[in-house]
Amino acid sequence: MWEVVYITSNSEIANRIKEELEKVGILAKVKSISQEGKEGYFEIIVPETEVNEAHNIIIEKGF
Repeated sequence: MWEVVYITSNSEIANRIKEELEKVGILAKVKSISQEGKEGYFEIIVPETEVNEAHNIIIEKGF
């Protein structure tokens, strides 16, 4: 099962977070949840077993 660990309206930030998580071996996906023209919202999702570690990395990296 996948869990949401972060939501942003910036696709660049979403992709940076995904990359940071993958650097430490956490499988991550960016999922578009709302699209209005060129803007939208994006979820970063990870397997539920990796949620705590993912949150720690996100906080450590200052997102």
